[in-house]
Amino acid sequence: MLYHLAWYLTPYWSALNVVHYVSFRILAGLLSTLGFSFLLGGHFIRFAKRHFRSKTRERLPERHQQKGDLPTMGGIFILSMVVINTLLWCNLSNSAVWLMLFVMIGFGAIGAWDDWAKITTHRGIDAKEKLGLQLLVTAMVVGLWLWGMGATTTITVPFFKEFQPDFGWFFFIWAAFVILGCSNAVNLTDGLDGLAIGSLMPNFITFALLCYVAGNMQWATYLHIPYAGTAEIAIVGSILVGASIGFLWYNAYPAQLFMGDVGSLALGAGLAFMALLCKQELLLAISGGVFVAETISVILQVLSYRFRGKRIFRMAPMHHHFELIGWQEAKITVRFAIISLILCLLALLTIKIR
Repeated sequence: MLYHLAWYLTPYWSALNVVHYVSFRILAGLLSTLGFSFLLGGHFIRFAKRHFRSKTRERLPERHQQKGDLPTMGGIFILSMVVINTLLWCNLSNSAVWLMLFVMIGFGAIGAWDDWAKITTHRGIDAKEKLGLQLLVTAMVVGLWLWGMGATTTITVPFFKEFQPDFGWFFFIWAAFVILGCSNAVNLTDGLDGLAIGSLMPNFITFALLCYVAGNMQWATYLHIPYAGTAEIAIVGSILVGASIGFLWYNAYPAQLFMGDVGSLALGAGLAFMALLCKQELLLAISGGVFVAETISVILQVLSYRFRGKRIFRMAPMHHHFELIGWQEAKITVRFAIISLILCLLALLTIKIR
């Protein structure tokens, strides 16, 4: 919106020419999102306290029971900040921007329905129904991207600059797996104050940077990564960083607000689609190592109990295991965030040593 307005007004006020630069809009988008978050966050919390209170699940560690009266569905606030600032700062003629918003709003709507069901009926929607809706949104997004925008079906393999296999029609299944896997992995990680958002932030920074590089032909060639024309998505990434910092202001221990499924599902799907757009989705296995580990801990726990009758962890996902062995909640959150930052730096390192 501001981008297009500046385009028309530049002949009359040359200073507005700066809005045409992606680097300016990346920083402006981040700062404006932060400003809106700090300005409106308190109002949303007061609204959420009246309408979005959810009881803590019974099977969580004892200390979680005291959080039963805290409001949830803070993901609505995050998505609102992202949508408003994306409309302000991005070039809205770019189809990828609309697809980014579509995948996040789509997964957010599914999460919102699940959250609301937990508030009103004290149980979420049926797991099969939830997965079916996720598959529907994913199929629509990937289909529009591949056949509507003509996206390539090759993937980039870390450490091997010349090895870019073409998956052909199987890429549709691959992309769907990446989006569904990342979205639900972030959802599993969202169990402590600031845990999911603290691990998401370095990932959003990493893939915003990768989208910026992949959107610049000269830099992409120099670093031997595919040119993907994703400069505008870097702006959305920076807005996600701003929204994450703004939400963490209220979600840091002790939390005033939880993001709920509406936030975790939407942000996970958005991160995955950013990675797909810049052709670096395999790096998610490195940068998103915390999310991968949390998911694997659940899978191993289920398999071990089913076939051996024994549990590997005191409780899964893994962050609850650390709670039960005596780690303080804030310590777990900070350490997981530090690990995520290190993993993101390692992921960026692979770009340089290809």
